[in-house]
Amino acid sequence: MDFLETTKDNLIALRLTDKLSQSDIETLHERMDEILEHHDQVDFYFEFHEFEGYTPKGLWEDIKVDAKHHSDYGKMAFVGDKEWLEKVAQATDLVTDSEVKYFPLEEIVQAKAWIGI
Repeated sequence: MDFLETTKDNLIALRLTDKLSQSDIETLHERMDEILEHHDQVDFYFEFHEFEGYTPKGLWEDIKVDAKHHSDYGKMAFVGDKEWLEKVAQATDLVTDSEVKYFPLEEIVQAKAWIGI
């Protein structure tokens, strides 16, 4: 997991590779809490490259964070070349109050424009 540069104050932009660990999610949660001190919601830009999912502890930590913050999520962009990402984006859109969109990697410019990077 790598944080990407952004000038938008309430946006977390990430390049996701390999597996997300408990430590990764804790770091992400800290960044979310910093943003929520000054904003009502956090927007997310997720760029997936050879992403393999979560470690078991990483998944559990992510579930806990989602349960705590589901109403704090703003817009979300999912960018990647896997079919399942579109389904994850659709499911996320259904279970959150967020506006969630999936973009194939070849539409990375449009995804960044939509999220405001």
